Parts: sequence; structure tokens; C-alpha cells
Amino acid sequence: MRIDAMHHYGITKEFRHAGFYETEVHKRLLKEIKTSIRAGRLIAISGMVGSGKTAMLRRLQENLTKDGKIIVCRSLYVEKHKVQLASLITALFCDLSPLTKDVRIPFHGERRERELRDLIKHCRRSVALFVDEAHDLPKETLKGIKRLIEIVQDSSGSGSLAVVLAGHPKLKNDLSRGTMEEIGCRTEIFSLDGAIDSRREYIEWLLNECSLDDVAPHQIFEPESIDLLAERLTTPLQIEQHLNLALEAGHEADEKPVTASLVESILSKSLSDWESTLTRHGYDHRSLAGLLKVPQGEIRQLFSGELEPSRTKELHDKLLVVGLPVQ
Repeated sequence: MRIDAMHHYGITKEFRHAGFYETEVHKRLLKEIKTSIRAGRLIAISGMVGSGKTAMLRRLQENLTKDGKIIVCRSLYVEKHKVQLASLITALFCDLSPLTKDVRIPFHGERRERELRDLIKHCRRSVALFVDEAHDLPKETLKGIKRLIEIVQDSSGSGSLAVVLAGHPKLKNDLSRGTMEEIGCRTEIFSLDGAIDSRREYIEWLLNECSLDDVAPHQIFEPESIDLLAERLTTPLQIEQHLNLALEAGHEADEKPVTASLVESILSKSLSDWESTLTRHGYDHRSLAGLLKVPQGEIRQLFSGELEPSRTKELHDKLLVVGLPVQ
């Protein structure tokens, strides 16, 4: 947000710096996920783009580190669709090896897995490996993760391994498919969608957290404006983005507080179109083409409206059959 707009409305910091908005749903999820981690489970945390996964993962990792009973490890590999089990094992070796010791990872798979098992066992604490953007992980990598957890569980000793996969709803959908039954039935799945049960309260919290002490939310936005934003927007990220747009537009129009008519004018018309909705759920052109077994070019034509109506309806019906939100 522009500095002049912030000053105009008494905003003291960007909404993205407001902190973690913890609801009762978040508290319950954090408690249940911690219990699953201590038990050495395979865990999947699902949420739309902008639903607050990163913020909640950060809070969870901070709590685990502060508690000191669980060792937190992270996979930092960026291109998740290329990640193999060996990359995740490397992440574990890097984070579990003493800082003063060079990390030496055996090249041979059998020896590598045995040394990792012994390393976790000697930690005498539970280990949690966090993998973000896990909706892009290959199927074979997911199978390998399950087996790796089992190897650690089968060994004697007090150490255990939990793997926390975080991703878009595509991750949850993939794990629920019949072809993934071997893994999905052994995975505890938690959804962040709906964790913020009152978007109006969230908007008011944001405005209170990021404005001067003597500035109330109704002095920045009319109550009807807040109602409209809460009704039309879904995720915290969408809310933050549209608050910024509304305040910048309100400043240009010298409007204070921001009216509902101005908010209506800036609400994105693309919020409910197919491409935006599917992207928020983790489905890009490549993953949709693989799911529907069609060329990526045809997916691009679908979203741009260049396909014949009969073919558009056919692909739309296929998306409905596999449970994607394209109503």
C-alpha cells in the first residue's frame, strides 16, 4: 500500500505484517497436529492459496522448537515436482547432523537409509520433517515417504519420524483417490479452509492491528463496506489485497471512510472464474492437463474461451467428476 494512503487512514503497518490471527479452529488443529507428530505419522495440511498455511506452519514450528521435545527439519528444495525421496533424506541429514560435523551422506541407498535410521534413533527425540508446496510432489516420492516412516518405526529406540506435507487442496484430493489408497489411508489430513470462521471479525482485527490506537475500523471503512468484503472474499490473502486496493482507491477519491460503492468497484471480477478458482486450489495448466489427459495447450484454450462449446462442456463435466470446484 502507498505511504500516502496509509497516512490518510491512520494505517501504521502493512496488513501482511499484522501477525498470526489464531481462531479456535487454529488452536484445535495445532493441538491435533502436534499429537500426530509425536506419534510419528504422515500428515497432510491442506489449504487454498492465501488461506494462511505458511503462517500456521511457522507458528507450529516455533511452538515445537520452543517446547524442545521435537526436532524440526525442513525441505528447502524449490522445484517440488522434481523432488525424489533422496532429496528429503538429504534434508534430514543436513538438519540432524551436528553443526560442527561435515554432512556425509552415503551414496548407496541401503547404507544411507540405515545411517539415517540410526541418526534419528540416537537423537532420542521425535523428528518432524516439513515439506511445503507438497501438492507438486511426485506419486513415487509420496510412497517413499510412507516407507521411510515405517523404517524408522520398525527400529528399536526412542526416536520417531513424522513428515508434515503442506499444500493446496490438490494434495488432499490426490491422497483421497483410489490410486493413492496405499498412502492416503495412512495419512492424517487436516484442512485450513474455513479455519477463519468469521471473515468480518478478521477484517476488523486486521484494521485494529495495523492502525493507530485512536482509529476504529468504522472510521476507515463503513460497516457496509466491511460486510461486502467479508461476503465476497474467501481467504486472508484476498482480504489483505482488496483492503489495500480499496484504501488506495479511497485515498485517490478523498473518501473517508471508504464506502460500499467504492469497494464494489474494486472487487475483482475474476474471483469466481474457473482459472482463478482452480489456481487457488493448486491446479495449474500442467497438473490439469495430466489429470484430464489432454495437452496443456487445450487447457489454455479452455480458460481463454477458445474451445468449441461442446468440448468446453466435456472438459467441464470431467472436472466436476473428479471433484474440482468449477460450478
